[in-house]
Amino acid sequence: MNTIQSIFAAPISWLYGAAVWVRNTLYGERLVHSHGVTVPTICVGNLAVGGTGKTPMVEYLVSMLSPKYRVAVLSRGYRRHTRGFVLADASSTALTIGDEPMQIHLHFPDVPVAVCKDRVHGIKHLQRLFPDLQCVILDDAFQYRRLHAGFNILLTAADCLYVDDHYLPWGRLRDNVSQSLRANVVVVTKCPPTLTPIQKRILDSKLNLPTYQHLYFSSVCYPPITEKGNPLVLTGIARPEYLQDYIRSLYPNATFLTYPDHHRWSDDELQHLEQDATYYSFVLTTDKDMARLRDMNISDSLRAKLIPVSVTMDISEPDLFRRQITTYVSENNRKH
Repeated sequence: MNTIQSIFAAPISWLYGAAVWVRNTLYGERLVHSHGVTVPTICVGNLAVGGTGKTPMVEYLVSMLSPKYRVAVLSRGYRRHTRGFVLADASSTALTIGDEPMQIHLHFPDVPVAVCKDRVHGIKHLQRLFPDLQCVILDDAFQYRRLHAGFNILLTAADCLYVDDHYLPWGRLRDNVSQSLRANVVVVTKCPPTLTPIQKRILDSKLNLPTYQHLYFSSVCYPPITEKGNPLVLTGIARPEYLQDYIRSLYPNATFLTYPDHHRWSDDELQHLEQDATYYSFVLTTDKDMARLRDMNISDSLRAKLIPVSVTMDISEPDLFRRQITTYVSENNRKH
């Protein structure tokens, strides 16, 4: 951010922060009410905009819970071209449910995945469709105060902790740091796999969590890529540098085409992409980007070159994390 941008960003950030404070105060003082539901809900969210690993965490939870519990995923469905409640099915695309819900649906076709801007209505609709539902995982709902989630997982990236950040547009925060106190657990994401005990203590000291919150650390895991040749790397995600660094370690001469998060390529862009791809052995992209590309009008030759790179999560103290989550789900199912 240059000097002129900084001059304008500071007062806008102050106004944004004031509006967020008023909204949180209304809910905190119960002048505006939150609604509870009769099924256990796990909210995955953050205080910043994008790039903290919400979707990998949602998929981690689905993998952990779905073998034992009847689980569903509910998202807003950002940038979809539909309204109201939509349940993912065989005809769904990124346009009808959003790219991240589409990715989750493709990875877990037997798990109900739905989108609805009104999360309270969305959960109740899921309960009507699936009376045996035992848990709803809420993707990016930490700021959705109208719903009182039962268990909140707050994510923050290791290289941009919320305690070191600022409100939009000066920084990346969309919520007040004090709202972190609503979380049951905090997960520092995108840590180096070689994170040392001393580094963990430094992060722990910076966050200074209250005693009722447990702190976990997680790192990003990528699959091995064994293709030979020189790749073109196509991304339309928040903070692609983690993936780019990984690919650069495997292919030092890789070429990167970087677009904004949730970008939907125009016909002209696709035409240029197809021309560029002819000079490369293969095209690497993310599962999230692939969820958008799969229903676009791209040539067979380009489609054959596309290789999606899956992103998974490795979390510290996985047994304790599993125990906390399953205890919440089990105990709250017994209550109902």
